[in-house]
Parts: sequence; structure tokens; C-alpha cells
Amino acid sequence: MKTLTSALLLSAITGAASAAQIQDPAKLRQTVDQFLQVQSAGLPGKVTVTVGNVDGRMKLAACPAPEAFLMPGSKPWGKTTVGVRCAAPSPWTVYIQANVSVLGHYIAAASPVPQGQPIVESQLATIQGDLTTLPASIATDKAQVLGRTSNIAISAGMPLRLDSLRIKPVVQTGQLVRLVSSGPGFKVSAEAKAVANAADGQVVQVRTAGGQHISGIARAGGMVEVAF
Repeated sequence: MKTLTSALLLSAITGAASAAQIQDPAKLRQTVDQFLQVQSAGLPGKVTVTVGNVDGRMKLAACPAPEAFLMPGSKPWGKTTVGVRCAAPSPWTVYIQANVSVLGHYIAAASPVPQGQPIVESQLATIQGDLTTLPASIATDKAQVLGRTSNIAISAGMPLRLDSLRIKPVVQTGQLVRLVSSGPGFKVSAEAKAVANAADGQVVQVRTAGGQHISGIARAGGMVEVAF
């Protein structure tokens, strides 16, 4: 009886030791969750991370410092796959599926937006939804699109994408502009001709009456600020 008890005790101790040497799946999921929380911290909205289950049939060696990473080309939002690797004492790598949703506001067309016409506020609506399911470069603030023109006709209900919008130029090719440079105690101005279109705040190149090409910052009212 004593021999049987000792054998059972030894078996229990051996089993506990073996379990202690196997990686806890919950730790892997926690590593992925923390990694995605950090990676998505700058996204514009309420972030929710859902980590998939880890295959319980895997018996990975316990790792004191598992490291999460994204595969090349992967993004830390929407449906994604995160790798977790261990360098020591036993190297291994596993891949775990996850989903990162971002509940936020985006700008959609409240009414049809014709191509090439400046967008006004009455044409816009603010909608709430999962931003990760929407097209890239989605507008999230009306200020981003007001006054711009669209490269395409936009139907009511469609989200507005910044990459399909153009900023209204304040300086146009061939326009006569006023070059202005100022500093402590002085202000100099001269006339020149723009050689390209530019929106407010963009760099534009102009040509002076003498044929010299100068770069400056386009401003409303046909002005170009130049630093000498």
C-alpha cells in the first residue's frame, strides 16, 4: 500500500512539473491582446480587440517572455493574424487570429455630390460605424472635406474618401501672384507668375519677370510667402 501511495504521489509530482513546463494558452492570448491594444492606440474611435482561441492540442514549451509581431503587410486592425514567438529556452512560433474593431464616426454623403463641385456642409452626414470595414483614407471630420471637390460623382450614403477629393487651389497655373517676404522691420513684395496649381499652405513654384524660378507657400488671395 505504501508503495502504491508513493507511486501515485510521484506521478502527481511528475504531472505537475510537466504542466508547469507547458506554455499556458491564456498567456499567449493575453500577449496578443496587449500587443494589439498598443498597436491600435492611435486609431480614431473606440477600439475593441477580440483574440481567437489557441489550439489546445499544441504542447509548447513554457516561455518566460513570449513576443508578439505582425507579419509583413499585415495591419493591426480588422481581421488579422498575430505571430507569437519564443527565443529561449525552446524556440517556437505560433500564429493566432484576432479581430480589431474601431467604432467611430465617419463622413458620408447626405445627398448626391456632383463631380468637380465644391462640397458644402448640407451635403454631408456624420455616421457611426466600424471604421475597419470601410475604405482606406476615410474622412472622419467634416472639416477634412468642406470646400474640396470630388474626382467622381458620389451617391447619397457613400462614405467620402480623402484620396478621391481635391483641395481647391488658391493659386493656379499662369496666375499673377504677389511674392511676399517679411521679417523684423521689413517687408518686400514683387509680382510673379505661378507655374502650377497649389492649395493654401502648399509649396508652389513661381517665375519672376526676370525668369527666375522661386518656391514659396501659397496663400489665399493670390499671395505666395517666400523666405529669403
